[in-house]
Amino acid sequence: MLVLAVDTATPAVTAGLVELEQAALHTLASRVAVDARAHNEVLTPQILACLETAGRSRTELDAVVVGTGPGPFTGLRVGMATAAAFGDALGLPVHGVCSLDAIAADAWREIPDAAAELLVVTDARRREVYWARYRSAGRVDGPGVCKPNDLDAGEATVIAGSASHVDLFDLPVLPVETPSPAGLVACAAADLLAGRAPGALEPLYLRRPDAVERSYQAVR
Repeated sequence: MLVLAVDTATPAVTAGLVELEQAALHTLASRVAVDARAHNEVLTPQILACLETAGRSRTELDAVVVGTGPGPFTGLRVGMATAAAFGDALGLPVHGVCSLDAIAADAWREIPDAAAELLVVTDARRREVYWARYRSAGRVDGPGVCKPNDLDAGEATVIAGSASHVDLFDLPVLPVETPSPAGLVACAAADLLAGRAPGALEPLYLRRPDAVERSYQAVR
């Protein structure tokens, strides 16, 4: 099964092609551009570059997986709209997954202790972080958004995520900062292999957009 994976929930604009066979994941091509203001400009060219690198065509795709956040409104909607457009044009199922879950999926491979608890944090701007906690069975708390000082690490033993925020916590840091194509597909693998139809794509904003429509009252 050939899967296109994209994520724009963080400043890293990520696209990749992943081959899924039973429980095995093979990344055939990946492109990452770290630019919080260039999601719209670089994502589609990255997807096309991945197809070219892997020697595959769009008609060979079997499914699309997209990170649904949490993330900033403007960047997040670019990835989700692009994924939906590819799915609609090619008649493909589009599976949405939590972007923090994708980071956790990659980070968990670096954890030798099955009893560990993982904290994942990413930049939410406004001096806040998006966060979620995980054990081997999956996510046990979150996602949420708050200031780093207000986030109780709880029983977390390791941390992964945004390089500018993981050091704010007194925990061992795992070298996983953003969702990878393989991490995204891993989160949807069970549904993909079972042929389950995806649910509606729902973005995880967790708060109102930065830009809101202003209302004006007539001056009398």
